[in-house]
Amino acid sequence: MTVEGALRGAAPHLLLDSLRTSLADLYAATSADLLLVDYGFTTLRPVEPVQAPAGMPHAPVDAGPAGRVFRTQQPYLFRDVGPTATVYLPVTVRGDRFGVLVVVLPADRSGPTATASLARVAETLGHALRVADRHTDLYRRTRRTHALSVAGEMQWDTLPGRACAAPAFDLHAHWEPAYGSGGHLLDWSATDRDLVVVVADGAGPGTPAALASTLALTAIRNARRAGLDLVAQASLTDQALYGQYRGEHPLSALLLRLDLTTGEAEVVDAGSPTLWRVRPTATERIELDRQLPLGMFEDTVYAPQRLRLLRGDRLVFVAHGTGEPTADDAHEAPDGPVARALAGAHRRRGADVPGAVLRALRGTRRGAPDAVLVLCLDWHGHEAGPPGGEPHEGPASTAPASP
Repeated sequence: MTVEGALRGAAPHLLLDSLRTSLADLYAATSADLLLVDYGFTTLRPVEPVQAPAGMPHAPVDAGPAGRVFRTQQPYLFRDVGPTATVYLPVTVRGDRFGVLVVVLPADRSGPTATASLARVAETLGHALRVADRHTDLYRRTRRTHALSVAGEMQWDTLPGRACAAPAFDLHAHWEPAYGSGGHLLDWSATDRDLVVVVADGAGPGTPAALASTLALTAIRNARRAGLDLVAQASLTDQALYGQYRGEHPLSALLLRLDLTTGEAEVVDAGSPTLWRVRPTATERIELDRQLPLGMFEDTVYAPQRLRLLRGDRLVFVAHGTGEPTADDAHEAPDGPVARALAGAHRRRGADVPGAVLRALRGTRRGAPDAVLVLCLDWHGHEAGPPGGEPHEGPASTAPASP
């Protein structure tokens, strides 16, 4: 039986047992262990029971061979003078990084061919983990350095994940607090033609904010899956929030639909999180015409705006709830800390940008707000699309786009 077949047939909580049997048969592997990244994206934690005779300690994401593989997403083969070799392999599904698979096998069975084959096994394991997560708590328990709040549990269950990758784009997000909840809202949906993204500022800490965000996210998904455009998605979500809370829990949100073949983007700004565009020559905040937050008043009418992106453009959404990062001195613009954080991270890969921006904001004299979500979207362009032309100078209000 193939590794893929064995993983599909295994009970959700026994994926590693099945994998270990297959790797022992096919590669003569003496051990195989899975390290999963914790919710805070700080450590890689082993799934119990550990098979390696010497144990498998927690590994930091920024050090050691496991951390190196997690950061670079490149397999690493370590050969010592002994009879065995250790292969570290990224466990990632469509850009969403789960952790690292560590396999020990005979040195004479290791090499580039075996490493490449094991890399495919690790990818298959990632897909199996995504399915198994619906049926067992084993892997979620492993990822916790400490308990989640109830609001944090709600947020992790509703948000789609941390990343999504496709030939035309890469999307990566990170938010804090990781074990509580700032009430942030995040979602996306992609086809071969377009990408729809929604980001909302936190409505505040605790369960009431998480409940409001969950209601908003469910309403947005319901409207989107019914085939409605951005304006209708915003309007129906606005009605749902107002109907439940009568303006007591408004949500500042930004909805964006990017045509992956042309770079044309339609935006509905209801509030909203700040939106930045990063190019090799400039980092600039995109000034949108802000409309009323979702759920503030009854039957709010929303209008779309349009942007034009060039291939290689990076969009960064920064949702910081009720407290925008504060300037270090009176001579700096209010959004200066975010601008400096983005400029300092512009050479980083998209996967590293959200975390780098959050660390930079925390490092300012006045620190970052308690709850921050950063999403980085790199648009590579579509092979069927024309080369990017000059961007518009700024957004322009337009009539709703035709379906």
